[in-house]
Amino acid sequence: MSLYKYSFWDVLLHSFSAEVWAQVVPAIGETLYMVIVSSVFVLIFGIILGLVLVVTADDGLTPCSPIHNVLGVIINCFRSLPQVIIIIVMLPVARALIGKSYGSNACILSLIASCVPFFARLVESSLLELDKGKIEAAKAMGSGNARILFRIMVPESLPSLIRAFTNAVIIVISMTALAGSFGAGGIGYIAVTYGYTRYNHDLLFATIVVLIVMVQLIQMLGNGISYMILRKRHLI
Repeated sequence: MSLYKYSFWDVLLHSFSAEVWAQVVPAIGETLYMVIVSSVFVLIFGIILGLVLVVTADDGLTPCSPIHNVLGVIINCFRSLPQVIIIIVMLPVARALIGKSYGSNACILSLIASCVPFFARLVESSLLELDKGKIEAAKAMGSGNARILFRIMVPESLPSLIRAFTNAVIIVISMTALAGSFGAGGIGYIAVTYGYTRYNHDLLFATIVVLIVMVQLIQMLGNGISYMILRKRHLI
C-alpha cells in the first residue's frame, strides 16, 4: 500500500497484516545473523585494540608511543569515514575474500571495519575513567601488568564496557539497515527495495517497527546487565 493512494492510517494498519510480515520475518533472520556475527567480532577486536591503546599510552602500564600513535591514527582514519563510504570501500575487499560483494557475509566485513574502531575508542574511554589510585595501589602490592589489566582494570570498568558494547551493537543494527541499499539483504534491503523504491510504504513502516523494537530490546538488555553489576557491587 502506498501513501500516494491510501491514507496514513490505512497504510499504518496494513503494515501489521500477515501479508506484510510474511515478507518481513525472513529478513529479520538475515539481519539478526549479520548483527550477531558482526557484534562478536566487534567485541573481540574492539576490546583488543582498546586495551592496546590504554596499555601503550604515555601513562599506561607499558608505554610505547610508536604503537599507540600509529594505532590511534589508523583507528581515527576509519572513524573519519562515513558508514556509506566504508561500505563502498569494503566491496572490493569482500569480493576478494569471499568471492562476491553482496549478501550478508559481504556486509559483515563492512560492519566490522566500521564498528571496531568506534568500539575500541569506547573501550579506551571506559578504562581511562578508572581511578588511578587503584592501579597505583595494585602496583605497590607487587601486582604485575597482566594482573592489573585483567583483574583490576577490566573488571572495575565492566559496567561501562557493557554500556559501550550496547551502543556498538546499536550502531551495527543501523549499519545493517544502511547496507541493505548495497544488496546486503535483511531489513534494510526490504525497506529500500520494496518499501521505498516500489512505494510499498506498509512494508517500510513494518521495517521501522522491527528496527525500533530491536534497538529498544538491546538497550534494555545492556542497561539491565550494567545495573545488576553496579547493584551487586553496592555502587547504586
